[in-house]
Amino acid sequence: MDSLPIIDISPLYRRDESAWRAVAGRIDRACREWGFFYIEGHPIGAERIAALSDLARRFFALPLAEKRRIDIAGSGHHRGYGALAAEQLDPAQPGDCKETFDMGFHLPADHPEVLAGKPLRGPNRHPALEGWETLLESHYRDMHELSCTVLRAIALALGIERDFFDRRFRQPASVLRLIHYPPQQGAERPGAGEHTDYGCITLLHQDRVGGLQVRARRGQWIDAPPRDGTFVVNIGDMMARWSNDRYRSTAHRVISPREQDRYAMPFFAEPHPETAIACLPGCQDAERPPHYPPTTCAEWLLSRFAATYAHRRGDVAG
Repeated sequence: MDSLPIIDISPLYRRDESAWRAVAGRIDRACREWGFFYIEGHPIGAERIAALSDLARRFFALPLAEKRRIDIAGSGHHRGYGALAAEQLDPAQPGDCKETFDMGFHLPADHPEVLAGKPLRGPNRHPALEGWETLLESHYRDMHELSCTVLRAIALALGIERDFFDRRFRQPASVLRLIHYPPQQGAERPGAGEHTDYGCITLLHQDRVGGLQVRARRGQWIDAPPRDGTFVVNIGDMMARWSNDRYRSTAHRVISPREQDRYAMPFFAEPHPETAIACLPGCQDAERPPHYPPTTCAEWLLSRFAATYAHRRGDVAG
């Protein structure tokens, strides 16, 4: 139990029910024991990842003033560029030594939900880099589909309707993030402080530099090294609430690289902002009452953003 399980999800793209159940069983065990696992056998190819990685390097190499044209601090719906130390995932540590770009499900400025001021709804804010918007929007859609494939297996494992999550992930609050961790200089600072993810599940592509660590159930830190052709999947707080801690969100961190840059691309799969997040019927009984009060996706995410972003503290409206 010193390394995360690797699960081949290619059977989820076929109609063999017994193979589906076998994959769902492996995911169920990984979620119970770790809250983390790798997936392989997915349709996101190396050529796509290479193109995204090239664009990420080009964007983060831009002058700071250029990146701050789309500063996330000026966004009412949490889209755009996050500067170094803008996020503080571990309140006991300094601000994270990373810079980010966040995008979500694009809704035009004249969409009814945007005009109504609904939280976390609005247009994406892209930099003026050739090919960026087309590639990033396409990758967002493909990562959404991949996350829904994994969630169907989780639904099977939890004994709920196969399309339970599909129905709640229409026009989702999911976020595609690009991250640049610059080489560590001077005093030690966390690349990403110890934390649990806020949403339902996260699918992470990381480059070859490494640095991701997962806190195992016994309390020790376990490396989650890069593996070609895989994504790291982990359970977030919303899934823990839905499953009544049958699947617990697991603490993790990123150790800042030395002498080289690190890039990562997580996809935070989160349902429509108005989705109710409450204990699933099969995850509670007389001996296991619900651990958490009901909430909504938007309420939960906004509370977590307020805790980790200086510019969002005191902001609960989106």
